[in-house]
Amino acid sequence: MNSNDDIRPLGVFDSGVGGLSVLRAMRQQLPNESVYYFGDQGHVPYGLRPLDEVREFSKAITRFLLGLGAKLIVVACNTASAAALRSLRQAFPDFSFVGMEPAVKPAAENTLTGVVGVLATPATFQGALYASVVERFAGNVTLIQNPCPGLVQQIERGELDSSKTRAILESALLPMLDLGIDTIVLGCTHYPFVIPLIQEIVGPDVCVIDPAPAVARQVSRLLDSKGRRAEPPISGTLRFFTSGNATRFEAMLPKLLHETGEVREVVWDDNKKIHIK
Repeated sequence: MNSNDDIRPLGVFDSGVGGLSVLRAMRQQLPNESVYYFGDQGHVPYGLRPLDEVREFSKAITRFLLGLGAKLIVVACNTASAAALRSLRQAFPDFSFVGMEPAVKPAAENTLTGVVGVLATPATFQGALYASVVERFAGNVTLIQNPCPGLVQQIERGELDSSKTRAILESALLPMLDLGIDTIVLGCTHYPFVIPLIQEIVGPDVCVIDPAPAVARQVSRLLDSKGRRAEPPISGTLRFFTSGNATRFEAMLPKLLHETGEVREVVWDDNKKIHIK
């Protein structure tokens, strides 16, 4: 039997549509869970912003989602995870958070050439979380890093295979291929949406690691450990909130998530509080 706590929604947030790659994996593993998704498109991309600012955004979004009854928060954004995950756990000690960690460990374990490419935003590369992961797991491999300037914005526009998107990726990936990479770590939740184009550029012999399934498994483990998993006959529903344009966000859902749902616009006030329009 499902308790009242079981039927509360999961909260998921990102700077924009990138976290939909994580939500897509969560829907496959947790189809009975309802989810409230917040895309902060009014401030996208986070990767170019100061970490302190991202922390403030993350705390405000967390308060908003908790105010809607979220039972667990997924920080489906590598930049926000790097900037804010520790402070979120300190500020909200009674709630569970799942964040993004660059998949350097599995890449280091599976590479045969010892050379791994990492695609992530500047803020992720600058964060203590990335530095910690590199220090713990990448001692015996060479990491080739690239921030892919402009790629998040291309994906936000829905340009997953345009000539400009290809040019951004080729600029990052072709020099990595020359240096012998056989594995690519995607350190931004937007980037899984261009895996087909990445694979086309690097070829079938290069492994591209999508972190989303591992995050979904961690959410599942946490729910089970706390006895909060929603079970049949509950059918999970989706609600979306954006600080950008609701019509444009809704138009992206079938393309990126292969599902749709109610989309509401929100506004930030001068005190960094969020209100539904």
